[in-house]
Amino acid sequence: MTELTPKPWIEAISPYVPGRSTTDDGRKVHKLSSNENPLGTSPQAREAFLAAAKTLDRYPDAGAAALREAIAAKHGIEADRIIHGTGSDDVLHLAAGGFAGQGDEVLYVRYGFSVYPIAARRVGAEPIEADDRDYATDVDALLARVTPKTRLLFMANPNNPTGTYTSRSELKRLHAALPKDCLLVVDQAYSEYLEPADDDGALDLARTEPNVLVTRTFSKIHGLAAERIGWAYGPARVIQAMYKIRAPFNVSTAGQEAAIAALGADDFVQASHDHNLKWRRWFEGEIAAMGNAGLRAVPSKANFVLVLFEGKLTAESAYKGLMDRGYITRWLPNQGLAHGLRITIGTEDEIKGVAAGLREMVELAA
Repeated sequence: MTELTPKPWIEAISPYVPGRSTTDDGRKVHKLSSNENPLGTSPQAREAFLAAAKTLDRYPDAGAAALREAIAAKHGIEADRIIHGTGSDDVLHLAAGGFAGQGDEVLYVRYGFSVYPIAARRVGAEPIEADDRDYATDVDALLARVTPKTRLLFMANPNNPTGTYTSRSELKRLHAALPKDCLLVVDQAYSEYLEPADDDGALDLARTEPNVLVTRTFSKIHGLAAERIGWAYGPARVIQAMYKIRAPFNVSTAGQEAAIAALGADDFVQASHDHNLKWRRWFEGEIAAMGNAGLRAVPSKANFVLVLFEGKLTAESAYKGLMDRGYITRWLPNQGLAHGLRITIGTEDEIKGVAAGLREMVELAA
């Protein structure tokens, strides 16, 4: 008797593994594994979320018209070229679903976001990994892997999990060399942590070019991770294709209202940005001071730092040692980073505690 089996490309998927929130023995400690905002959520967004409780019996606006208008006004873009989703993960999957399938290839950089190969395999496409350049995106390596089968190129900027950044000129060079039938998807989940001078120009490309899509999220600097709200902006034809396969009512009423309010919470966003910049720089300095022991921080422009362990203290030992001390970080052996920990920039006390823990373990390992 023939057995029911999943499609082979589904069987090939390695499921996404989220950041942990509890220790091996079940303790709930300081979570620095998912790049959440240590300052929480803005009061405006929280109040808007709570006020939406009076409409629990009604479906949300399926088109999220007010939210898309608010996003458009904030970024100076067209509302009818915006699509919303259940986090930016959802819109990444929609992009793959609309433009890739069996026999196609989906390209991304080594040490890229782990959702990219999942999105490719989900639609039967082949994920193709390009070499990095010291943990950063290498435009030439990406272009060298482009073939007539390449239909999508996923690129996070800043990149996750490395925190590295690709300049406007390099992004423009990458796009200019891509075939017109390849969709360049620029994942800007961490863009609000950049300085104004570091704008990569992706939104401008998405406005003028027929094959560029930009994705964003409310989960990071806006502190709305629990509500899972993402969006994308791109050419009308691309957005229309994604709408055809988008799930209806995919963002709750409370989520839409909270996101609209979050867009107006400029003081909170600036405070979150400034806190992150200050303590990321401080933490990178602390890691540099442990360089003789083999610790190295990959230069980051996001709200986390990838710390590499190239001496006696291993990443696995540091991961377990920090957990014992009450801090959960992200160890990523399944992404080829068994020698690194991705550490979210938490509160002042949290990031100082992690640094102190690492210093203590370095001394013990000497």
